[in-house]
Amino acid sequence: MQTLSRSIHLMLHIHKDPDAMAERAAHIIADKCDEAISERGSFKIAISGGNTPIPLFRLLTRKDWVSALPWDKISVFWADERCVSPDDEGSNYGMARRELLNYVPCTSFYRMRGDLQPEKAAHDYEVTLRQEFNLRENEIPRFDMILLGMGEDGHTASIFPNSPALYVRDRLVIDQYVPERKADRLTMTLPVFNNSRCCMFLVTGKEKHAVLSRALNLLDKPELPAQLVRPAVGDLIWVVDEAAATGQN
Repeated sequence: MQTLSRSIHLMLHIHKDPDAMAERAAHIIADKCDEAISERGSFKIAISGGNTPIPLFRLLTRKDWVSALPWDKISVFWADERCVSPDDEGSNYGMARRELLNYVPCTSFYRMRGDLQPEKAAHDYEVTLRQEFNLRENEIPRFDMILLGMGEDGHTASIFPNSPALYVRDRLVIDQYVPERKADRLTMTLPVFNNSRCCMFLVTGKEKHAVLSRALNLLDKPELPAQLVRPAVGDLIWVVDEAAATGQN
């Protein structure tokens, strides 16, 4: 019987600290942005929250980076969001606004409405994606880049281990209650991540070493959410610090 195989273009960049990681990630974003604009006229990126991307966002607000990127052709979306108001300190949109969007001339950004009823917020964001990507029924958006992080439990975006979200294939965005966090979350689904031209993970801290080793082992049975992010036709890039790579400070 014939078997089908799939090739994954995996790249790993290890850097001394989060600031060095930010430099690498910024250059990767710039390269992917140039490529997207050259081929399609715009760059569509989805970002996540947490503390890990903050050094990158702060770097992008420097004058040299503000002038280097074509912000008028960049559209920013969110991979996930907490169901809180945009002014709540836990809001992924709020963090991006405070650390990045307030300082760059980007006018095309589409936040998940964490302040709405979760089911409506998820539905509305799926409608937004279908409109902005001009999707037909059953089509999946193809982002130029999705920026992700990974928790010590292997979760990414707001897809957690043992979550029903792991098995959703017919939605672009879902709402769910996350028992581990005792909170409602919104998240894009794995089919969206795996249709991206590039998924880039940023991972820091020695406490992530064990789960990072597992995620990078492509021969390991993929069970954790981060392991299940494997773009079908695209790049999978990991940018990590030495602490996460070695398990030592």
